[in-house]
Amino acid sequence: MGEPVLVSWSGGKDSAMAFWEVRKAGGYEVAALLTTVTETYDRVSMHGVRRALLAKQAQAIGAPLHEVLIPPEASNSVYEVRMAEALRTYPERGVRSVVFGDIFLEDVRRYREAHLARIGMQGLFPLWKRDTRELMRDFLAAGFRAIVVCVDLKVLSAAFAGRMLDESFLRDLPPTVDPCGENGEFHSFVFDGPIFREPVHFLTGEVIIRGEFCFCDLLPCVLEGEGTERRSS
Repeated sequence: MGEPVLVSWSGGKDSAMAFWEVRKAGGYEVAALLTTVTETYDRVSMHGVRRALLAKQAQAIGAPLHEVLIPPEASNSVYEVRMAEALRTYPERGVRSVVFGDIFLEDVRRYREAHLARIGMQGLFPLWKRDTRELMRDFLAAGFRAIVVCVDLKVLSAAFAGRMLDESFLRDLPPTVDPCGENGEFHSFVFDGPIFREPVHFLTGEVIIRGEFCFCDLLPCVLEGEGTERRSS
């Protein structure tokens, strides 16, 4: 048994890569996936993925899921209180580190480290300062598969929502958009790869615009074995 750690889990490519990196490194045991879920909507915060698919994802990976519930449009103070409440019990159980998929945003890293330090925890950043284009290519070469579930319409066309993350997607990105979407340009849902025991099956539903964001809804498959890329009618 390695050192127990939490993985900050959005369900997207960066958290999946961070999980994979700590697994490859050895010496760590994932105690839980820590995910922020918006109450009322029952969806992963920011990404908009249904809670039911989040549960299927954790089951396919084989890791416990710890959901942190926050209200819609939660303030930073509410988010911080809810997160601190969720994390506070872990140090006494021997879990003192949280793994993040952050790559180069210095202010985000400082924010995470400061809040963890208050409860006697620390952050691990296995992707830190990696070249984001190379990181995306490593992601694809490793066999991960993901679909874009949210795009920021200020920087990307709605046509990118619902696309698979592949070389074609990378080629079509405007040069001003980070290949990993590190500035929040897009978010994804990972449904297969080396950390999965089996793929997560889903149907793609409506593409919806809400304010400055465009979401591609994903629906859990009702029948076992339905394809991961089939569109619902």
